Amino acid sequence: MQINSISILNYKNIAEATLKFSPKINCFIGDNGMGKTNLLDALYYLSFCKSHSNSIDSQNIKHDTEFFMLQGFYTSNDQAEEIYCGMKRRQKKQFKRNKKEYEKLSDHIGLIPLVMISPDDNTLILEGSEERRKFVDGVISQYNKQYLQYLLNYNNALKQRNALLKSENPVEESLFEIWEEQMGMYGTYIYEERKKFISDFIPVFQNIYRTISGGHEEISLSYISQHDNRDIAESMIKTRERDKILGYSTQGVHKDELEMLLDTYPIKRVGSQGQNKTYLISLKLAQFNFLKRAQNSIPILLLDDIFDKLDSNRVMKIIELVSGENFGQIFITDTNREHLDQLLSQLRQEVSIFTVSEGLFRSI
Repeated sequence: MQINSISILNYKNIAEATLKFSPKINCFIGDNGMGKTNLLDALYYLSFCKSHSNSIDSQNIKHDTEFFMLQGFYTSNDQAEEIYCGMKRRQKKQFKRNKKEYEKLSDHIGLIPLVMISPDDNTLILEGSEERRKFVDGVISQYNKQYLQYLLNYNNALKQRNALLKSENPVEESLFEIWEEQMGMYGTYIYEERKKFISDFIPVFQNIYRTISGGHEEISLSYISQHDNRDIAESMIKTRERDKILGYSTQGVHKDELEMLLDTYPIKRVGSQGQNKTYLISLKLAQFNFLKRAQNSIPILLLDDIFDKLDSNRVMKIIELVSGENFGQIFITDTNREHLDQLLSQLRQEVSIFTVSEGLFRSI
């Protein structure tokens, strides 16, 4: 999979841009806040129907304008693909594939495999459970449509049960039973898929971390779920009265945890900035490898300012990894030209370089 060109109108600080890309390496150089990350975010949006950094769609429209538009032209298995997204303020966004609008945005997920590594990924370590579940669910959803649908169904059932819990009027037990049955059924499937994914994912992740770090540290992931040791359907019945007091559901896969460890301790507590960044980059490169195998297609890789806080040895190891044959089209941003020159000397591949200033892009 590769993107050949993109047209952008009024997306964040980018008023207008039309860019053609190299099928291999594309580099964007500029100071912070100039628009480099916003360009990568536009590419991300075309893959996932949402921004990587801002979940409120209207806030992605450039200030003092009424709409944004993104249009990407791709090649996949020698077939041309045109993806369009447009949104006006106070209106629903439109997503089209080859000029045909999607009935459901979820139908688009997985068409354009893409992995983005950015400073925002630090929330996986710092903010905990919800962000980690989103990471796992996001990977699985890209190659398993049934998982995505079951996840949506589970979240709807959870929303309905929580509404009943908060009701000020008496609620018949049968209504709770309807949503609890669905939470149990969909939740069991989600649990089994998460468990299988983590089991397959860990060895790949550990190997990449070991390569980047030089084998000086041991890391691991541990999947913790209420489904490990109890019947969730029975637990929801037993905790129903307590849940009414609390106003939310305390049982189910929405409470699952992905524990991130460095030398058997939570990395959130003991990891240095460099170790945290190495951990996150290893997670995302493992995600890349996993998607490549699962979808039999090479994802697009976005590397947003990833070299900061890393020592030179780790930077070189990352460069060696992404210069391998496993990788296809790569987009890289940095404020430091030295990093990019170092990378390009290793890759020896076709390169397009752009300078970025105030949302304007210039090819050099």
